[in-house]
Amino acid sequence: MLNTRLARHRARARGPRRAQEGLVLFIALIVLVAMSLAGVALMRAVDTGLVVAGNMAFKQSAIMVADRGTAEAVKWLQNNSTGATLQMTNASQGYFSSRPVIEPNWFDAASWTESVAVNGGTADASGNVVRYVIHRMCTQPDAAYNSTAPDNECAMYFPTGSGTTGGSMAVGAPQFVGTPQLYYRITTRVEGPRDTVSVIQSSVLVGI
Repeated sequence: MLNTRLARHRARARGPRRAQEGLVLFIALIVLVAMSLAGVALMRAVDTGLVVAGNMAFKQSAIMVADRGTAEAVKWLQNNSTGATLQMTNASQGYFSSRPVIEPNWFDAASWTESVAVNGGTADASGNVVRYVIHRMCTQPDAAYNSTAPDNECAMYFPTGSGTTGGSMAVGAPQFVGTPQLYYRITTRVEGPRDTVSVIQSSVLVGI
């Protein structure tokens, strides 16, 4: 009789314990799934952060490389600043003697069909290709800056004349105007790795 009661008591004790063990297993599975999802999300966040950081580095590199195109354009302007060369458009050299009537979309490759590719379009060690175009900031193409038929309006700068032009060093004395200078705008496009595109514009003054 005593053995029978003990057996019944043990059976009753094992029932709730098995139920508790099943509940703990279920909770453990839920926690495991949640931890797995958190790990996957963390890996994706890290990968995205690395990609963004890499793209920013490529973008910064492209901006720095753009100076190469600007320097090449300035050199061309200096070499052709004498005579009437800069009065005439020379599309083969990426030069236009008037500003665009409608500003192009410089991020569109179709706007660069008449540009000059630095180094013949060969990419540098970082994979960047540099191009540039130059615009004389005048309203009329193929005309002198002071043309009146039709009137040509140009962005100009008039520096103060030096002492050799007759200017006085006295305080309050009138200053004579020196040789005028014209503004030219250089637009540089850099195409880099991962389809990185940077567009930089610079303005330079060139004497007439």
